[in-house]
Amino acid sequence: MTPFRYLDRHRADLIGLLQRLVRIPTVNPPGANYAAITALLARELAAAGLRTRRLSAPIPFRLRREMHGRPRFNVVGFWDAGAPATVHFNAHYDVVPAGGRWRSGGPFVPAVAEGWIYGRGTADMKGSIASLVLALRALRATGVRPRCNVEVSFTADEETDSLLGAGWLVDRVPLKADYVVVMEGGEGPAIGCGHNGVVWLNVVVHGKPAHGSNPERGINALEKMSALVLALQDYQRRLARRRFRTPEGKMMHPTINVGGVLAGSPAGKINTVPAEASFSIDRRVIATETVGGAERELRSFLAAAARRIPRCRITVEKISENHPCFRDPAHPFFAAVAASVRRVRGGRPVFHVSTGFNDMHFFAERLHLPAAGYGPVGFRPHAVDERVRVRDLVTTAKIYADLLTTFAG
Repeated sequence: MTPFRYLDRHRADLIGLLQRLVRIPTVNPPGANYAAITALLARELAAAGLRTRRLSAPIPFRLRREMHGRPRFNVVGFWDAGAPATVHFNAHYDVVPAGGRWRSGGPFVPAVAEGWIYGRGTADMKGSIASLVLALRALRATGVRPRCNVEVSFTADEETDSLLGAGWLVDRVPLKADYVVVMEGGEGPAIGCGHNGVVWLNVVVHGKPAHGSNPERGINALEKMSALVLALQDYQRRLARRRFRTPEGKMMHPTINVGGVLAGSPAGKINTVPAEASFSIDRRVIATETVGGAERELRSFLAAAARRIPRCRITVEKISENHPCFRDPAHPFFAAVAASVRRVRGGRPVFHVSTGFNDMHFFAERLHLPAAGYGPVGFRPHAVDERVRVRDLVTTAKIYADLLTTFAG
């Protein structure tokens, strides 16, 4: 039996594994049930014949309070095929919070309907994990030896900052990787060769409280915040003039999203002049920019805009950052991934730069490795009725298996 035939015959096993993963609500923040899912993932890799370690990432003291009782774990597995080169596969197992009314009955009720699997994490990115595990099972079960060594990591916290996930892994664990597949950032005919970065800031506008019957005696923080947000439209226009052309020919430019998180004064009341208001800024950083440069520029713009608004005083707080990444797809590893996609899916693959961030930059920028992004086609990630097609999970497993049996480095 070939690995492809095995995968066709065992799609029920793939579905079952993904359902088991989705039923564990690894919601981040705060980082729930990491111990349970990493214990399961370690067992799955060991059952597929990989030498497996489940590693605890110590939580820094400054983070202990918010993470109390929620330890961080990463799983690493290795299959020594006696080859000179090693391909590393990486996926994160955490998911964003979920709510709303789901067709499946709930975000962690992974129902199968009309060829789809519904549930939080099916698309981002537990579906990729299930596809890879089944690909490894297929190779073992059919006695097909990969042409390269296989290294796997399942990591924490990508949905926040990856500080104790992929970031911790590449800094603290001696990996054997020569090439990397981050199992998101590319899908269908598109293979990821990079992604945007991001800077998250929170802007606090300080006013002065007063009785609502005498508003002239106070400084209305909401009014000042409104003026500041309007001023940011000029900054948005500046960003729109910057361009980066991707290998597939798309034009990308930096963006900002204002007010994903809004807050008023903790002492707010309808008859009180608001003494404080705050809003978040999501600044996307394209591959030709740096996170540090983007943050300095944005802080400078905010400070100058506040000075132009009478009696507007602000504090800018850094929330998080992730770095952009781009790798020239002319490297032979990208050609190998494209060849596997073409053999399994057909058609002409293209090379894609994702507007969202993922963990590719840790491997590409810190370890300086060729890193490609590829996973199953997902629908509505981070939204109600997130889902993935069963047939695409199988197709992705075949692509992973094909790469491992054709690429030798």
